[in-house]
Amino acid sequence: MLAARDAHLPLPPASTLKMLFADTVLPKFDRSTEHKVTPAELASLGAGSSLVGVKEDLPYRVEDLWRGVFLSSGNDAVHVLAHMNGGIQRTVGEMQDRARTLQARDTKVVSPDGYDMDGQVSSAYDLTLFARAGLRNADFRAYCSTRTARFPGGMDRTTGRRTSFDIANTDRLLGKYPGLIGVKNGYTTNAGATFTGAAERDGRTLLVTVMHPEAQGTVYDEAASLLDWGFAAAGKVQPVGKLVEDTAAPSPTAQAEAEPEAADQLPPWSRPAIGGSGSGLAAALWTAAAFGTGLAAWATARITTRRRAAPAVPEPAYPGGGATAVGGATGAGARGHRRLARRTRALLRTARAARPPR
Repeated sequence: MLAARDAHLPLPPASTLKMLFADTVLPKFDRSTEHKVTPAELASLGAGSSLVGVKEDLPYRVEDLWRGVFLSSGNDAVHVLAHMNGGIQRTVGEMQDRARTLQARDTKVVSPDGYDMDGQVSSAYDLTLFARAGLRNADFRAYCSTRTARFPGGMDRTTGRRTSFDIANTDRLLGKYPGLIGVKNGYTTNAGATFTGAAERDGRTLLVTVMHPEAQGTVYDEAASLLDWGFAAAGKVQPVGKLVEDTAAPSPTAQAEAEPEAADQLPPWSRPAIGGSGSGLAAALWTAAAFGTGLAAWATARITTRRRAAPAVPEPAYPGGGATAVGGATGAGARGHRRLARRTRALLRTARAARPPR
């Protein structure tokens, strides 16, 4: 990890929790499988949920439902897939188990779609783990990088044929930030704006997660600026930690045995995995580890225990002023970029000072 702030602060995750849902459920069903939706599968959606437009008593292919999850953040598609998986509670339990094998210890799952629920939290660190795990699945990677698609609609009463309509990915950096490959954005009343993004450049993959930014509309600006900084800084700065590995995956013990001293020098909060860390997506990737499990709370989080069920609002459009260079060298305005740089330097100084002497 090249930089982090409040990486383990528990915060409402909003729809970024769908990454864990997909990592848990996506491998279970063939993408071409058809499923006829029942009224019961759509009966328990939260008020104001984001929807892709699934209709009861009509068949849908699994791949269409996943496009609804990733592009439109459709809670209706999530609930249908969860019922296919044995029900909401079973799916929640499996997601919690999956979080445990990923060593995502800050996450408490209550609803599979990320809807505001009492006690449901995750962290920038954990969301980054979910994204990395999901991107190792080719289907996950394909869905989260899809910009537009056709989604099945209802029946045309005149022709008797099935209609369809266009859906677009609500990730405002996709197609605008060079090399971005996903992965998921979110917004709820409790969480505010959340975003985890991954980008590739010159054989290097970086991940960034931003939660609870100072202003909702800055989540993409901050993520883009952090990615810019990360690509420039990778290999030139002292890492502040490392991501733990999936305990369900084979562990390269030889590498772990070769790096015990390096692991001992990491800050306690980085929690290196017992038994070592894996290579990630591929040998040429993840050489920068995972950048930015944080700047995870620019403002102090105000987490309430009461449920706020106000309707979710659409993601804001990618802000124009100061973000026009998102396809170039910087992804934020000069003032914002300088502020990020100052904070990052302070983080690195603090991390270095906290390391015990050799």
